[in-house]
Amino acid sequence: MSSGVEADIVLDAAVVLTLGMNRVLGRGGDAAGRGAQALAALAAGRAEAREAALAEVRTYERALREVVERNARIAALAETRGKLGADVALPPPLQPAEESAQELTAWCAATDPLLDEAERRLSEHLAAQVTAQVFTAPAEGLRADTGRTPPPRRGDDAQRTLERIMARLLPDAGEDERRAVAEAARLLAAVGTAEEAEGVLHEVRLRIREANRRTEDARERARRRAAERDAAEQAEAERRYVLDSITAAFEDMGYEVQRGFETLTAGDGTVVLTKGAWPDHSVRMRVDGAARVEAAMVRERPAESEDDRRVDVEREREWCAAFEAARARLAGGGIRSEVSWRLDPGVRELPVSAAPRQTGGRSGQRERRRERPT
Repeated sequence: MSSGVEADIVLDAAVVLTLGMNRVLGRGGDAAGRGAQALAALAAGRAEAREAALAEVRTYERALREVVERNARIAALAETRGKLGADVALPPPLQPAEESAQELTAWCAATDPLLDEAERRLSEHLAAQVTAQVFTAPAEGLRADTGRTPPPRRGDDAQRTLERIMARLLPDAGEDERRAVAEAARLLAAVGTAEEAEGVLHEVRLRIREANRRTEDARERARRRAAERDAAEQAEAERRYVLDSITAAFEDMGYEVQRGFETLTAGDGTVVLTKGAWPDHSVRMRVDGAARVEAAMVRERPAESEDDRRVDVEREREWCAAFEAARARLAGGGIRSEVSWRLDPGVRELPVSAAPRQTGGRSGQRERRRERPT
């Protein structure tokens, strides 16, 4: 990159935590709310106050995540309840609003036993369903197929034992897993001795163990997918926070800002800085997620004289000063940056931009969007 600068970005913990909380609370992507005190203490250099505020933010963020986990479990149990047609009560999910971290944690503690009880009752409902099928449908099938009297049932003891074992099957076991368990359980209706019954029950136990293992694996895959979605949403929130902060910083210093992801391509992180006093110059900036920023000054047309090159050096110096001022401002908002590469003014000729220059900045873009016919 010619005539430019590269810097690594590190977001302050208060920003990262607050962005995560705002996503859960549905408040958008700006670092506000409960993290404001930590950011204010950071800007004022009050280390002790900052650590206290940050500790409070961490506690609240952990409590929010626990609520999200319980809400996900409630949704999963509600789906299982619907599939089984069971009449099992579930606690309503909590939509966090103004609750304190202690109140959120208390809700989780009170909700956990209710969810455990609901899962137990759903398992019992599934066990009763399968047991009833075992001791009714097979006998009817034998009568229809052979015309013979079905073998005697093993009595209430066998049915109670099977139902107790079946209650160990996780209620959200998949259809294939439930079918495998049921196929083994149906053999119990045709056994003639206690030894045969015990052999069937042992096979049922083994199949339930395997079904539960597969179900736990499916739950873990679902948790990983949810974690990946959460990480992607957090990364996007951080990226937009950095872009919004950079845009605001340079607009306040008199620059017009065009952002690529608002116009042509989604999420490319391209920012173009221009000024009214810069008819021949602009700065192309690219923000790589929330981890890196690269910027270079370019010419809109080739330099034709020594005077043009003298102006280039002046513009580069002006830009370097603006970049340092922006870094200081961004640091106050929790965006620290460390320059990893820099090219001093006048070392190389400015490259010529290959893209046509736009004017109007973000406000101009908004005006043009409003003027479009609908």
